Amino acid sequence: MNPVVQRLLAAFVLLPALALGAKAPVKAPNPAPAPKVTFTDVTAASGVKFTHNSGRSGKKYLPESLGSGVAIFDADGDGWLDVLLINGRDWEPKGRTSLPALYHNNHNGTFTNVTKGSGLDVQTYGMGVAVADYDNDGREDIYITSLDGDRLFHNEGGGKFKDVTVASGIKNASFGTSAAWLDYDRDGKVDLFVANYVQWSRDKDLWCSLDGATKSYCTPESYKGTSSKLYRNLGNGRFEDVSQKAGVADPTSKSLGVAVLDYNGDGWPDLFVANDTQPNKLYRNQGNGTFKDEALEAGVAFSEEGTARGAMGVDAADYDRSGRPHLLVGNFSNEMLALYHNEGSGVFVDEAPSSTVGQASLLTLTFGVFFFDYDLDGLPDILTANGHLEEEINRVQPRIQYKQPPLLFHNLGKGKFESVASSMGRDFGRPMVARGAAYGDLDNDGDLDVVFTTNHGPAYVFRNDGGNRNRWLRVKTVGTKSNRDGLGAVVRVTSAGGKQWAMVRSGSSYCSQSDTAPTFGLGQDKVVQTLEIEWPSGTKQRFTNVPTNQVVTVDEGKGIVPGAVVKTAR
Repeated sequence: MNPVVQRLLAAFVLLPALALGAKAPVKAPNPAPAPKVTFTDVTAASGVKFTHNSGRSGKKYLPESLGSGVAIFDADGDGWLDVLLINGRDWEPKGRTSLPALYHNNHNGTFTNVTKGSGLDVQTYGMGVAVADYDNDGREDIYITSLDGDRLFHNEGGGKFKDVTVASGIKNASFGTSAAWLDYDRDGKVDLFVANYVQWSRDKDLWCSLDGATKSYCTPESYKGTSSKLYRNLGNGRFEDVSQKAGVADPTSKSLGVAVLDYNGDGWPDLFVANDTQPNKLYRNQGNGTFKDEALEAGVAFSEEGTARGAMGVDAADYDRSGRPHLLVGNFSNEMLALYHNEGSGVFVDEAPSSTVGQASLLTLTFGVFFFDYDLDGLPDILTANGHLEEEINRVQPRIQYKQPPLLFHNLGKGKFESVASSMGRDFGRPMVARGAAYGDLDNDGDLDVVFTTNHGPAYVFRNDGGNRNRWLRVKTVGTKSNRDGLGAVVRVTSAGGKQWAMVRSGSSYCSQSDTAPTFGLGQDKVVQTLEIEWPSGTKQRFTNVPTNQVVTVDEGKGIVPGAVVKTAR
């Protein structure tokens, strides 16, 4: 049978439960009764009016099915998070104009489209986005992956950007998808990893079919893979392609997602790369400018059955307070999510098949995924953005829908999750063809809001209502010896409810980027007893008795910056 058809007609199979390894003892938090939280669709009221253009015109070109992402970041340095939505375009040069959209946060729950004249008003078939201050000038720069060739935009200040791709030396003309900034060599300058998908062009587009008569979107088995890229930051705005030298240039990969994590706790940032129908990669940073793929030994390359799944988005977090980062991977329908628990011995165990997370996600096709503490109880929850590739999938797989609602799993502690999307409000359960997803505190009220992109459809802004009934602390890092964003810094907090930690990271989800400042949910704890930061440079800082319900900015050289504490609870 044609492998494409075989995949689309895959049987409804529940994977057997795993015999889980023993875990390190964990102190669970003691939060107050869970607050009632809803996610309210405020898209129309916010002024965000954006429709993604996949370029589709009936020819079923592969990229039309993949959509594009979103970044939530402070574009103009005013302390409020803005939103950048990535767009595709028509295939024909004389088609309609389709641009990405930069929305400025007006500080009152509304946004203004400021794309025109920003320097980002460039028509391209965009896919993913990653944001970081690559030249340490205090302003956030933008990298956009695109079928037309990726673009690097330097932040000139005042919400203006300049295309510096040619001058930078970056030449990624492949099928770029997700990207992430990281300081892999810890030299104080952030480098760039770009996930590339398959070898595809319009003139080499293949014919695939669900029914043998009409064309459908091909799945990646039909196309050859291509190497992802690692660009080392040389300073002075220049980058060097070190993919081969660093050991991350696998030409068989078909990469859609990337997460930065330090899975072995040695202080060097590693990379997990989600591959679609090819083995995933877990690149261990060897601390000498090179990486070694240890996915097979770690148990994250394949499913429990030994097959390569259709992996898309990915994230990493310590969801059970074991002190180690675990992995979350969005997969194709009939494959369920992967929830890889880091056992601390270089091995991961997929806990999804024996949990609510796996059972509830079996029929969904998941792109964007992330951990975030939506109710601020101190335990990271899980959100997924779902939607199928093929509009007619329900004709051949009656259990599978084209439009699918998001999933939200509330972390109950001790490694257990509860599916709660249906209780998050009527709007949140709306089926959509979701792709990118990101989170951030858009209204500066403490809790975390969510933005979804959909394929060939609108973007949605969901406001978190009720999460901030619990207390919290958000930590913004400003590096001096380390890179300016503090990417790679580990932030640890201790309160009455126990210990938590997070790494400051770029990337994750699918083609998207969330706010990089870690937000710690603290239940009803009014004080953080200790706040500690371990910087990539080796510098360590410790602060005591920090009041909660505030944003603190920590400078690597000066400590908590005077005047940078902003109370935002309502």
